[in-house]
Amino acid sequence: MSLSPHSRRTALAVLSAAGLMTVLDGSIVTVAMPAIQQDLGFSPAGLSWLVNAYLIPFGGLLLLAGRVGDLLGRRTLFLAGTAVFTLASLLAGFAGHPGTLVAARFLQGVGSAMAAAVVLGILVTIFTGPAERATAIAVFSFTGAVGASLGQVLGGVLTDVLSWPWIFFINVPIGVATIVLARRVLPADRGAGLAAGADVLGAALVTSGLMLGIYTVVQVEHHGWLAAHTLGLGAVALALLAGFIARQATARTPLMPLRILRSRTVAGANLAQILTLAGMFAFQVIVALHMQKVLGYTALQTGLAMLPAAVGVGVVSLAVSAPLSRRLGARVVLLAGLTLLITAMVLLSRIPVDARYVTDLLPAMLLISGGGLVLPALATLGMSGAGPDDAGLASGLFNTTQQVGMAIGVAVLSTLAASRTGHLLTGGAGEAAALTAGHRLAFGIATGLLTTSFLIGVTVLRRAAPRPDRTAPQVPA
Repeated sequence: MSLSPHSRRTALAVLSAAGLMTVLDGSIVTVAMPAIQQDLGFSPAGLSWLVNAYLIPFGGLLLLAGRVGDLLGRRTLFLAGTAVFTLASLLAGFAGHPGTLVAARFLQGVGSAMAAAVVLGILVTIFTGPAERATAIAVFSFTGAVGASLGQVLGGVLTDVLSWPWIFFINVPIGVATIVLARRVLPADRGAGLAAGADVLGAALVTSGLMLGIYTVVQVEHHGWLAAHTLGLGAVALALLAGFIARQATARTPLMPLRILRSRTVAGANLAQILTLAGMFAFQVIVALHMQKVLGYTALQTGLAMLPAAVGVGVVSLAVSAPLSRRLGARVVLLAGLTLLITAMVLLSRIPVDARYVTDLLPAMLLISGGGLVLPALATLGMSGAGPDDAGLASGLFNTTQQVGMAIGVAVLSTLAASRTGHLLTGGAGEAAALTAGHRLAFGIATGLLTTSFLIGVTVLRRAAPRPDRTAPQVPA
């Protein structure tokens, strides 16, 4: 089905709105947690499940959902996932009991996985030329970057001005509008049918392995790396994933044909994404913690203070990334963006206890705009080897490594920063100095993760990167 330029622009807007909802919902709830705890009586340990109940099904189901989209039709799965997410948001807003809200958050994660897993697959089938595809991915990355930083600000405003249920109710009109427009503009695709890839055993192995693995990682902060809980469940998760790989090598209709990993570009981009997002967690969360716990910012002040980074990432991804990718190639753009991110982390690793916003934080905020180059370039490289039959699978794989990277960042950087802080407090250091030292350690580790990602871009992607396109016309987005 060939779409007119107007329909393609509308389709891009619909897919971007859906992506914005998904990203917003991962961060908007964090600011409202104290109000939710007070109203519903959550225990301190139970409160963490407002985030975990969303992340575990979201990260665990992406790969399966991507393949199901290839089999049953990506448009069908996108509509179904958006409907599930919208209904779950309504249930979350009306929840009057902790268990009800946690169940609604789990259902939100399921719906998000269904919709998000196929978004990039739909994009690359609508925008087929290298130039227009780069522009579309840049626009989609822009909405994600804005949503990641807007979530905390919007969550604070809605909670203070209205009440916490509105952080969920706001999804309902957006979800309904997305479904209505998507039915009109997204091209219908029949899919290959379940007979082409109904690997039930493989689906069970990968879904259970990913969900158990993500659960294990997000619980590291409570149990520790060497606890029996962590080591035991981690070993089981690895065994399940190893069984999945073995199954895919022998299954007649594999859920994830291993040929997709034979592309150095696809494999390298996904590995680089895990390391990059793990490192960027240091900025997204550790900086926010430093502002509130050390510098005394409120949640709303913290969100506003981080807006320059959000604006910078958005502007660069929307206005700079696509033209540079067409002229220089996605690999060069990736390396340039990683250089900016590494520099930002080096600056933050030297942050003083009495940091001033303009001189100590704002320069790093501006350098974080390099994420506007990195994220679209990774998406372009990660989807570069996907054919029409595997676009949903490649999209699901790319989104899965995205969630794995963030989960690793949460576990590694938070745990090590907290351990460093606790050690110094035990030794008699002041709270602000101990927290700052822990945060500096996290920024230093993030520097190493991003540097490793840079080296992957230099070596693994060296011969596999696609040649830049200088002639294809650009479709306005």
